Amino acid sequence: MKSMKLAHGEVRFPAFFPDATYAAVRAADAIDAENAHCDGLVMNAYHLMLKPGAGLIKSAGGLHRFTGWNGPILTDSGGYQVFSLIGKDAKFGEIRNDGIIFRPDGGEKMLLSPEKCIQAQFAYGSDIMITLDYCIDADADTATATAAVDATIRWAKMCKETYDHLLAGRKSDMLRPLLFGVIQGGNDRELRKRCADALIEIGFDGFGFGGWPLSEGKLCDDMLAYTASLMPDALPKYLLGVGKPEEIVRCTDMGYDLFDCIIPTREARGGKLYAFDASTIDDIVLSPKADFYDSVYIIDDKYARDHRPVSDVCDCPVCKRYSRSYLRHLFKLGDASAHRLATIHNLRFYSMLMEKLRGA
Repeated sequence: MKSMKLAHGEVRFPAFFPDATYAAVRAADAIDAENAHCDGLVMNAYHLMLKPGAGLIKSAGGLHRFTGWNGPILTDSGGYQVFSLIGKDAKFGEIRNDGIIFRPDGGEKMLLSPEKCIQAQFAYGSDIMITLDYCIDADADTATATAAVDATIRWAKMCKETYDHLLAGRKSDMLRPLLFGVIQGGNDRELRKRCADALIEIGFDGFGFGGWPLSEGKLCDDMLAYTASLMPDALPKYLLGVGKPEEIVRCTDMGYDLFDCIIPTREARGGKLYAFDASTIDDIVLSPKADFYDSVYIIDDKYARDHRPVSDVCDCPVCKRYSRSYLRHLFKLGDASAHRLATIHNLRFYSMLMEKLRGA
């Protein structure tokens, strides 16, 4: 079975890392994530520079000591914010040869350079670091996609140089952090190949699919599969920002090993819980659609007197102890524990999904 050994544990593939952007899984804590058997957590290097700051995290002994989470941590570079912030409104920053100028409040500047990106991730004590990349929309025009590839390759070289320099001066018996490169290129096959070839030549520990993976609300399956084929099979293949349970099943079949997304925790806070269907839970690999699980909208009236657990086949602390009726009651009350319990359940659903895929 394909896996990677990290300073804070071994990750077996396929694996899912839930979102913990600001060093916190929304509505849950490190103990909850452990009880849900999470494979690891994803945090964001750029956002952590803003709150609480790389210096503060370093003074606390790194992200693991700061958060109390003892498992693997992957820190994304901040390249996605080119798409989510600057791509939506130019007042939030601009792209330069030496990095990205962010204006988080539309005013004061902050430069996120390749060097600064890697320096911060070393300060965080990340297990997996991501190079700075220029993230674009799947339907970006050729000129924009070309510019994104040019910048991504240039920044990747600078990130690798900084990584090698800091690693050489590092005094630790722990396993070294891994550094992943991100393949950009939009929906242009030639650009994707050019970016992949350049990153492979630079040399990284793993590779990710970069850019927004959706076009007109649907996964770009052809480009996802093609990009996965460009990545070395012996190294981890990381699909950033995906996804829905059925998407993960489909993309695992394409060859992707590692996934992250806000979906399970965001949906939990909105009252949408995922539940395996007892009759199809063992057919996940044969059912890459949504028919191997149910969506339980817990605030619906039909659950008011439903005293069953969310899922009869789930072993999470929530399903062992609480009923759908009680969870609905907590949501109706607006009690803070509703979000926490729902989050724990959805996290365990995802970790069970990955266990089933690994077993297959």
